[in-house]
Amino acid sequence: MKREITFAQAINEAMAEEMRRDPSVFLMGEDVGVFGGVFGVSEGLLAEFGEERVRDTPISEAAIVGAGLGAALVGMRPIVEIMFADFVTVAMDQVVNQVAKARYMSGGKARVPLTIRIANGAPGAAAAQHSQSPEAWFMNVPGLKIAIPSTPADAKGLLKTAIRGDDPVLFFEHKMLYSRAGSAPEGEYLIPFGRAAVRREGEDATIIAIGGPVNAALSAAEQLARQSVSVEVIDPRTLVPLDLDALIASVRKTGRAVIVHEAHRRAGPGAEIAALLAEKAIDYLEAPILRVAAANVPIPYNPDLERFVLPTAEDIVEAVMKLIRYEI
Repeated sequence: MKREITFAQAINEAMAEEMRRDPSVFLMGEDVGVFGGVFGVSEGLLAEFGEERVRDTPISEAAIVGAGLGAALVGMRPIVEIMFADFVTVAMDQVVNQVAKARYMSGGKARVPLTIRIANGAPGAAAAQHSQSPEAWFMNVPGLKIAIPSTPADAKGLLKTAIRGDDPVLFFEHKMLYSRAGSAPEGEYLIPFGRAAVRREGEDATIIAIGGPVNAALSAAEQLARQSVSVEVIDPRTLVPLDLDALIASVRKTGRAVIVHEAHRRAGPGAEIAALLAEKAIDYLEAPILRVAAANVPIPYNPDLERFVLPTAEDIVEAVMKLIRYEI
């Protein structure tokens, strides 16, 4: 019988295993120690590893990321937590101009094994400053790797890979996934970056779903199956590097593509993926590439308005059916 744990427990387990394995790994961030993390993800780590390796910090994202960079440059492997993705804006200079460029500007002599864990997505009525999905902002910055898991197993495997790597990784964790349970291997388990997962096989259309909305895509696939429409659901798992070969292979099979993410539609990760498919797979497409994403407005506080602007399974079904009915 497969073991099931939550997404949050998988992240906790990955950090604990890597901290036991390598004394240079440590965690720091706001409320990660005594409180166990604002979402409970680091619960129990302080008791096991002590204050030297599980460090509560002042409320300063610039200081947290800057200290993480400094520690990485002198041989440590820090994990730093940004409790809400919106707050990474306070550390943009550190992330974009320092962390991302240190290895390049040193001619490859400096390593930056820094993992920045970022809680993204709308958790439900948290309003415009606590609900964003800014992963596409950082796709535009060379020097950063970007992981965005959707299952407990992937959260564990990708995080362990991130911690062991020698380049900075932005590790996005959707807040609504923390309590979601799923199977995850015990012990040593790593997932290479740049390798997409086929969550469901299909023939009529490809849904490329990123992070939290993977579950909505799978729900949409079930609804479409009842209408005799077979869709393939692909989860990139990492945006940088991106497994473009897997996406092209799926589109070549189905001839149609819908890209789903919770980031805003305009210049979101789907825009880059759509451009790549248009460049590399245009001959396989039987219909336009469609995107299902958050509306181009700040995320509302009102729960009904929030649901209105975020992508849903019904939105995905509608997009796929548009492609199925499309006539050139």
